[in-house]
Amino acid sequence: MIALSLAEIAEIVGGQTHDIPDPAIQVTGSVVIDSRAVEPGGLFAAFRGEHADGHDFAAGAVDRGAVAVLAARPLGLPAIVVDDVQGALGRLARAVVERLGTQVVALTGSAGKTSTKDLVAQVLGRKAPTVFTPGSLNNEIGLPLTALTATAETEHLVLEMGARGIGHIRYLTELTPPRIGLVLNVGTAHIGEFGGREQIARAKGELVESLPEKGVAVLNADDPLVRAMADRTRARVLLFGEAADAAVRAENVRLTKLGQPSFTLHTPTGCSTVTMRLYGEHHVSNALAAAAVAHELGMPVDEIALALSEAGTLSRWRMEVTERPDGVTIVNDAYNANPESMRAALRALAAMGEAARAEGGRTWAVLGTMAELGDAALAEHDAVGRLAVRLNVGRLVAVGGREASWLQLGAYNEGSWGEESVHVSDAQAAVDLLRAELRPGDVVLVKASRSVGLERVAAALLEGEGAVR
Repeated sequence: MIALSLAEIAEIVGGQTHDIPDPAIQVTGSVVIDSRAVEPGGLFAAFRGEHADGHDFAAGAVDRGAVAVLAARPLGLPAIVVDDVQGALGRLARAVVERLGTQVVALTGSAGKTSTKDLVAQVLGRKAPTVFTPGSLNNEIGLPLTALTATAETEHLVLEMGARGIGHIRYLTELTPPRIGLVLNVGTAHIGEFGGREQIARAKGELVESLPEKGVAVLNADDPLVRAMADRTRARVLLFGEAADAAVRAENVRLTKLGQPSFTLHTPTGCSTVTMRLYGEHHVSNALAAAAVAHELGMPVDEIALALSEAGTLSRWRMEVTERPDGVTIVNDAYNANPESMRAALRALAAMGEAARAEGGRTWAVLGTMAELGDAALAEHDAVGRLAVRLNVGRLVAVGGREASWLQLGAYNEGSWGEESVHVSDAQAAVDLLRAELRPGDVVLVKASRSVGLERVAAALLEGEGAVR
C-alpha cells in the first residue's frame, strides 16, 4: 500500500486511535486479514469470521511487525477502532485508489471471470505496471485488499467482481469506481440464489450502471442479455464477440490438434493472428474481451495478439493441463463449476480427445456436483451427463451424492451403458478406479463446484499416490 500515517488512516476510515504512541507512524507494508501473512510495517484487519475472531490473533500480528490493528474494539495494543471493519477497509481502499488515480478496469460475468481477468492482466502488464485480483478474491473483502496492493507505479488495476445477490456489484463499484466495465455473459451460476437469469442480468448490469459518462462499457455482443445492457449505461459502449457488428471480433476460429484455439483478431485498428496456449474454444470469447480492454487502453493489435498467444494460466485449478511421465494427461478444472463452464470444459476435453485417440488414448470426464442451481439442478446435471455422451467422451465418472447420480443417469439415458459411465461415492473411490484403469495416452478432466473438492483427485493422480489428501 502507499505509505499513510496511522492518523491519516484513522481519519479516512472514521476510526479512533488507541494505544498508538505516535500517530505519525506510517503503514508501509501490506494490509492483511491473516495474521500469519503480516509483514513489518503492515496493517492487520481483524475480522470476525464464522469459525474464528481475528481480534484473538491481533497480538501475534503486532509481534510479527504490524504497526497497528484495524479493529472493532480496543485491544490494549496499537489499534484503529471502528464500528465496522469491513466498511472501514472499503473506505480505505477507495481513498487509496483515488489518491493514485489508477485506471480501474472491473469485470463480471457468470462464467470465465477469473480466466478473463488473468488474460486482461497479462495483456495490460506488457504495457504498464498492472495489479489484479489474485485467484477469485472478488468479494467485499478480497476486492479492497487487492486495491490496497496498488502503488504509485500502478497504472492499471484489474478487478474481478462477483455477486450473490442484487446490490453486491453496486457496492463493489462504490469501493473502487471503474472507468472500464467489462461484462462477459449471463448464465446460470448461482441461479438458485438469484431466482432466474433476468435477475442475474440485473445484478451484473450494476457494473455498467456505475460507469461515468467518459467511461467505457465493454459488452459481449454474442449474449443478448449482456448486449441489452447498452441501454443501462451512460458510458460509451464497445462490443466484442463473433457477431458481425462487434468492434473487436474473431474470425476463422479453429482448434489445434491439442485443443488450443486459433483465430484472426479484428480490432478497429487492424487484425492479427492469435494462437493461444490455453485449452478450449470458450477461451476465444475471453480473449476477445481482454483484447477489447487492451484496444481501449491504446495497445496496437499486433501487440495484443502476441500477448494473448503467450498468456498462460495464472489461477489454480482452471484448465491446468499436466502430462504425467507415463503419457496420461490430467486436466484440473476443479476450482468451480456451473452449467456453462461444465459444457465448455467437456467440449475442450472432446477436442483434446481427437489427438488422444490417434495415439490409442481415451477421454475421461470425472465430474461432481454443480452447486446453487436450485430447482434447475436435476435438469442441468442430466443435461451435462447427456452432453458427455454426445461429445463422445469415452468414460464418465460421476462423483458424489444425489446430483452426481443425476449426471450418470443423464449419460445412461443418452445411451452410455456398461462401464462407459459410473457413479462413485467420493473422491477416493474415483482415484481408486482411475489408478486401476488409466493407460498411456488417456486424457482426464476433473471438474465440480469448489465445495466438492475434486482437486484432490487431480492431485492424487499427479502425485502418483493412492490416497486422497
